[in-house]
Amino acid sequence: MLSVAVAAALAACAKKEEAAPAADTAAKAPAALELKLDESSLPGVNRFQLADLDTTKNACTDFAGYANGKWLAANAIPSDRTSWGAFEMLAERSTAVQKQLAEQAAAHADATGVEKIVGDLWATGMDEAKANAQGIEPIVPELKAIDGLQDKDAIVAYLNSSAAKGQAFLFGFGAEADFQKPDTNMAYAFQGGLGLPDKNFYFDADKKDIRDAYVAHMAKVLELSGVTADDAKKQAGDIMAFETRLAKASKSREEMSRDVSIYYNPVTLADADKLTPNFSWTKFFESQGVAPQEKFSLAVPAFHQEVSKMLGDTDAAAWRAYLRFHTIDGAAPYLSDAFANENFNFYNKTLRGQKEIQPRWKRVLGTIEEQSGEALGQMYVKVAFTPESKAKMETLVANLGTALKARIQNLAWMSDATKAKAMEKQAAFTTKIGYPDKWRDWSGLSTGRDSYFGNVQAATEFNYKWNLGKIGKPVDRTEWGMPPQMVNAYYNPLQNEIVFPAAILQPPFFDPNATDEMNYGGIGAVIGHEMTHGYDDQGSRFGATGKFENWWSDADAKGFKALTGKLVAQFNGYRTDAGQAINGNHTLGENIADLGGLATAYDAMKAAAGDTPDPMTDGLTRDQRFFLNWATVWRRNFTPEELKNRIATDEHAPAQFRAIGAPSNLPTFAAAFSCKAGDPMVRSGDQQVVIW
Repeated sequence: MLSVAVAAALAACAKKEEAAPAADTAAKAPAALELKLDESSLPGVNRFQLADLDTTKNACTDFAGYANGKWLAANAIPSDRTSWGAFEMLAERSTAVQKQLAEQAAAHADATGVEKIVGDLWATGMDEAKANAQGIEPIVPELKAIDGLQDKDAIVAYLNSSAAKGQAFLFGFGAEADFQKPDTNMAYAFQGGLGLPDKNFYFDADKKDIRDAYVAHMAKVLELSGVTADDAKKQAGDIMAFETRLAKASKSREEMSRDVSIYYNPVTLADADKLTPNFSWTKFFESQGVAPQEKFSLAVPAFHQEVSKMLGDTDAAAWRAYLRFHTIDGAAPYLSDAFANENFNFYNKTLRGQKEIQPRWKRVLGTIEEQSGEALGQMYVKVAFTPESKAKMETLVANLGTALKARIQNLAWMSDATKAKAMEKQAAFTTKIGYPDKWRDWSGLSTGRDSYFGNVQAATEFNYKWNLGKIGKPVDRTEWGMPPQMVNAYYNPLQNEIVFPAAILQPPFFDPNATDEMNYGGIGAVIGHEMTHGYDDQGSRFGATGKFENWWSDADAKGFKALTGKLVAQFNGYRTDAGQAINGNHTLGENIADLGGLATAYDAMKAAAGDTPDPMTDGLTRDQRFFLNWATVWRRNFTPEELKNRIATDEHAPAQFRAIGAPSNLPTFAAAFSCKAGDPMVRSGDQQVVIW
């Protein structure tokens, strides 16, 4: 949908021969909002500088310290964050741009389309006084409905009706491409229902303090809603027992990330109904307004079976407590300060080590991005992304594709037949840069200036129904999974596409005015990383069209598993300063992508440089600057709590290990810094890992 309405000329004459002057008869269109950006007020970017190098350290023994140690020591984590580095600095810059745009949209009295949506969310979100005055009032109707739930049938009916508004308590439900027919969307149901980050948080001995804090948080939230202290404590204990039972039936994040087939379990509605006798999927589809489907994917069936059992054997009071808490907790960021602060105290301060709550404007922008990210992105790219950047990125992508093709052709461990399939997949890559060619249509989302929570609720329901509308229909390959203002990138195996939002196309990743080695060591390695995801341990299970299929010979699959096992062992050997072990299996996919991406980017850089003399910038060779900019991307400080949480839940290794993991396997790195066999940054012989 266009962000500015186009006016049509309206004739308002009583008689054709007596047409009045145009100035008197033409209906005036609302004045268009001309977005402006004050670049002088934006935070700076983080780019490699010679002064950052710690020359007291040796690149061959401590490359992360050599490249980033001084910067990390000089750049403490801001009090409203849990980590700080290149990604976060770009996110701050993107957020500052978004703030200017949201303020302009909110101030425009005649705003329409995406500008009205963004302006309404901003204006109501920033009205702290109204939110405090309303307190818990916006969710009182929901809480009264929960208080009336007395039996299984009433609970199921409530689960269905709340899901229809986009509020799913126990499982996620929505559209995604069919693994076997990737051009068509099918319905998927996923596990859910846990308040802690992963199932292991409910059982691991070293997370007991987190469990205790979570129970205390639940009791506090219930007290804030009007429940007496004693009753709140009892309900919190019941909720913890309820979620622990769900956790026992759940798959862990590691299990889900290392076996993508878990997501795909096509069943008929009739078979699903038999599996969960206390929860009818046929009636659920009907309640969501989704036509009966031949099949849908019921991921982790054992989880849904357990939910069905709990509907039959768990007291209604425990269900009411669970639903009451999660209704309040989910709404807390949009309610009064008392609720928002308690939400922060557990999820950010206790769980992640964040010292202070973010200023309200940042939190509101986070909500806008979550609820209407592409609407804001449509405004963002008008002021923050140039055609020149897109053109240069297209050249980089093409060069990386050529380099990847050559690497596949030269693999010594893969047969020609499997190589041909890998080459077919590489040739079929789709690339998206900057922003969508076709913007999402937001018509039908009604927002206003009365209620922040009301606007969030309306957007949540609108987005949910928009997603459900895709079920059974062809996949729209123009859609994006991230908004342009997000500092990130991704690979989608079901569409065999790599996507680079506008906000990541800034230093240290990308600078249209920088020398080639800096761009190849930054965004070039990111491009290579996303391409290599098509060939990591899970992406390699999808073919050129996005179909979930085996295109490997048995011997090649066995050889691939042996190589990836070596990479698992490499990262299993890493320890944080506090002695925490990195999980090489959980992080395998990202580590494969880093290794292949960096190697491919280096090849592409050398091809682009050709026979041109090495410029020796600031006394550093072209190759040294390439690897140093790679390390610059991965400079990042973490709070101790955040680092512990990420090691437990994140499929990415902590940044400092990404800075060293891939380069240590590349002879080109060793040559660049004159490293010798036996140096920590030189993995040789059977320890060296070469995959793609």
